[in-house]
Amino acid sequence: MADIISLGEVLVDLTQTGVREDGVAEFAAFPGGAPANVSVAAARLGAKAGFIGKVGRDGFGRQLRQTLEQEGVDTSSLFETDESPTTLAIVSVDESGERSFAFYRQPGADTCLTEEEAARFLDAGKLPKVLHFGSLSFTNEPSRTAALEAVRRAGEAGVLISYDPNFRPALWSDRGEAVRRMKQPLPMVDILKVSDEELPLLTGTEDLEEGSRALAEAGPALVLVTLGGDGVFYRLGERTGSIPGISVQVADTNGAGDTFLGALLSRLVRCAEDEGSMDLTALTEEMLREHLDFANRAAAKTCSRPGAIPAMPTQEEMGR
Repeated sequence: MADIISLGEVLVDLTQTGVREDGVAEFAAFPGGAPANVSVAAARLGAKAGFIGKVGRDGFGRQLRQTLEQEGVDTSSLFETDESPTTLAIVSVDESGERSFAFYRQPGADTCLTEEEAARFLDAGKLPKVLHFGSLSFTNEPSRTAALEAVRRAGEAGVLISYDPNFRPALWSDRGEAVRRMKQPLPMVDILKVSDEELPLLTGTEDLEEGSRALAEAGPALVLVTLGGDGVFYRLGERTGSIPGISVQVADTNGAGDTFLGALLSRLVRCAEDEGSMDLTALTEEMLREHLDFANRAAAKTCSRPGAIPAMPTQEEMGR
């Protein structure tokens, strides 16, 4: 059984890679999807990782399964459907490397995941140490109920729960509904990662201290606010602080936040193997800052190369 399992979408990122001399944009079909990215990032950094999700029974779906398997990710809970095609995300990149998204997902295969499929890993024997998920599953049924039920059952079984709301406006018809759905699982979450853009969306404030406190009071023990090139702000109980970012020549920011989480989760699992516990409150300040610095450095390497999964660093590249 994998130590880290992610639940949610795996899809094809049709990512802009350049512009021809005649002004026509060029795109490449990269494997992606935030939860799948987290599993790959963790696997590349030495963790045993798995993925729960659904693809269409089509060429893109076969490509995605093959990619995950080549990366060492357990795909025994990657299901297929004839009901809908594999989801596509069109990723355009501006001159600074920042992304904009459009989705072909009405519906996409990832939204067809059922409750029985999502929770099947809980009956497979040894439980994972971590279950990670995102909010894109909450835009549609049956994936919304499937994800929430799997998270609830995993948490009750003692699995550490990691969550990245990962707001994508193009997938929500109503902003207020999006915020309500994104906040719904917070009482079940142990680790929460939000971006500096999502913090005011979920809390009504841009203040890192105030916003992170509001999120922590909703349930998560560890709240992380990623700040792009400026690094990350953290709150663990009453302990707060910041870890500076790593300066790189940005090629593409796609997958950076997922790499950050995958790297952090891989370090926490490794630490648990040494210490015998996944208790976040037992982390010393030195240990937490070291883990977050490692995650920052891994994310920076991803930003320096195009694509999401193809750009993620390996354990050898990270050096330790």
